[in-house]
Amino acid sequence: MFVATLLTNPANPSLDPALVESLRNAWGGGDAFWLSPDEAAEFTLEMQPDNQWDVWADLQNMGVDLIVQPEQGRRKKMLLADMDSTMIQQECIDELAEVAGVGARVKDITARAMNGELDFEGALDERVGLLAGLDEGVIQQVLDQRITLMPGGKTLLATMKANDGYAALVSGGFTAFTASVAATLGFDENRANTLLVADGKLTGKAGRPILGKQAKVDALEQITARLGITEADVIAVGDGANDLGMLKRAGTGVALHAKPSVAAECEVRINHGDLSALLFVQGYARDVFQG
Repeated sequence: MFVATLLTNPANPSLDPALVESLRNAWGGGDAFWLSPDEAAEFTLEMQPDNQWDVWADLQNMGVDLIVQPEQGRRKKMLLADMDSTMIQQECIDELAEVAGVGARVKDITARAMNGELDFEGALDERVGLLAGLDEGVIQQVLDQRITLMPGGKTLLATMKANDGYAALVSGGFTAFTASVAATLGFDENRANTLLVADGKLTGKAGRPILGKQAKVDALEQITARLGITEADVIAVGDGANDLGMLKRAGTGVALHAKPSVAAECEVRINHGDLSALLFVQGYARDVFQG
């Protein structure tokens, strides 16, 4: 048995009941259940539709995300999340670079790395090198003035944790940022790279080993083993090429507002909803959301 979920941007909920009924009838689905009025609905299916991705493309033009997945086991015991452009709305290194006056150069490298056009480790070293000499205090300044949380994140964490879920933040960014974001949102642990500092200034180097794509897969393997759960018990979320390893290995891998090259390799793509969409995907109704 499968379940089809349709959802929209909660800031402008516009899911038409007639659209839900039309698709349900076309696919021979069960009765529609509204997870949130005007925002999210689901219905069961006997089999995965052959024209799923054609319908998905049509619905994208209407501001609607469509997810079709097996119904059994969709509620997960662990969240594994990327940070930059996933749990927060920015790329931390880009924000540091803006303050350092090398923003345009670093943003270009970041974009190419996240699209998978550049080697992640080499791209990280090149960008960090451009920050050499920056005052260490700028990190807190950027956190306070330039970093904003992705909508729905607090609700996602609070709801999963209220249902005995575990949450890990694993980033190719830096511990100076993940520690703060993890504490604010309620993650149980965080892993990231370290910006090296000497005499109160950034040295332009990152600590070794560099945490990239493989580090996220390693975290998935290590944390699930420690918790005594399986990779199928995990919902992972990210947006960049270095997230693909964990997104493909997790029971549910969610490409959130992802680069096209990343989204194309994922079965669950959220382009209109926010992080609370990860709760709808698991079958939570908004009236049981926490936070």
